[in-house]
Amino acid sequence: MFTADAKRLIEFEAQSLLHRLSEIRPFALTLPMVPAAAPSVAAQAAIETYLSGGRRKLRTGVHRFLSWLRSPRGSAASAEEAQTRFTALRLQFLTMIDQFDVFSRALVERSQHGYGEWSGGLDVVATDALTLPGYLTNPPPIICHLDRGAGAAIRRVRTRLPGGGLTPVALVRVPRERMIGSSIASSLVHEVGHQGAELLGALPVLQQRLLARAARAGADRPAWLCYHAWISEVFSDLWSVARVGVTSTLGLMGVVSLPKVFVFRVEADDPHPTPWVRVKISAAIGQALYPDPQWEQLAAIWDSYYPLASAPQSRRLLTLVQSALPEFVRIVLDSALPAAGGARVGMLFPRADRTPARLRALRPLVRKDLAILSTLTPTVAFAVVGQAKFDGAINAWTEATTLSRLLRYWALRATVDAAMAYGDTFTPASMAVA
Repeated sequence: MFTADAKRLIEFEAQSLLHRLSEIRPFALTLPMVPAAAPSVAAQAAIETYLSGGRRKLRTGVHRFLSWLRSPRGSAASAEEAQTRFTALRLQFLTMIDQFDVFSRALVERSQHGYGEWSGGLDVVATDALTLPGYLTNPPPIICHLDRGAGAAIRRVRTRLPGGGLTPVALVRVPRERMIGSSIASSLVHEVGHQGAELLGALPVLQQRLLARAARAGADRPAWLCYHAWISEVFSDLWSVARVGVTSTLGLMGVVSLPKVFVFRVEADDPHPTPWVRVKISAAIGQALYPDPQWEQLAAIWDSYYPLASAPQSRRLLTLVQSALPEFVRIVLDSALPAAGGARVGMLFPRADRTPARLRALRPLVRKDLAILSTLTPTVAFAVVGQAKFDGAINAWTEATTLSRLLRYWALRATVDAAMAYGDTFTPASMAVA
């Protein structure tokens, strides 16, 4: 029986839902971040358009439910039917809250002084890293945020949100422990590479070629099956090396410097290459893209940290993987991508401006003229700084302070015209470091 009391309680719950819905306001009205910490206008617009559409749909549904509840048909319905209809609306509300929280977690920490501006600068770096002239010229909006934990991650654009729906922006999570140095560029551009791989349809092509190679293999077949399982992460590492050079491999070494048991462990269900060989792959990709003795030097340093003789259980497999590495790199770089007009992977990335020789020529800017360094594309600037650190021209402290200033500058430049805001006196070198 649908009593008056039962009807009144459901009606009150629906009205309460409308009130709670009205309290979910746009982020632009609730987050007290400084302008330099704010995400791009395109990212904000995409998020607010998506969320406001969900609120509007739910609000319409609640009003229709209340109209039905007050109509003769609603009065004649059973309490069970009314509760079922209301519960469906409440579940929609909970889904919308979950989706709101996905973006909230990425935006709230930008209100923290210092960290917010860093995040704004990382947005600029990420957008530059994803942009490939002639292939990816209009990348989707990207929002970077710092988080706990040891691993970076990306929620790619148009991937499923909790409860359904597709995210309108890419969300990149960067661990706080990697701020700030080579690791931040390595991790950030690696995650951007996952988005790039999807946009270019790279993985199905590479997986097919690697499976075909494994089918022709002999005793080294386990190595090719490993490469097939790892290709998603390897392609993102390739993206990182192509965009920031040796900075990527240095950062990767910092990330995977773990106790030996983890560095040599091979896990069949892990898409990440075994750390020991992952660094070797990164260095081999660097040698193929930017030939220089530094890559062999890096690989030798890594060997000195973790001699393969210390891996009795996985040594045979890792030896096979390392033996197949030159051919593997050739296959990946030589693969043509239909979504990129048939361009081969190795030709996707601009490389003339980030060869080791070019980066070394720009090295004096790190110490003498940050104003000019800041006018380079962000990934090139990161590559210059990382190259200078590897060559021993600067120490880690100089690297960190330089990158911190650059990130804040890029965040501000993306927000307002820096020259108008600060006059001729504004340069990255003049900005205080928190």
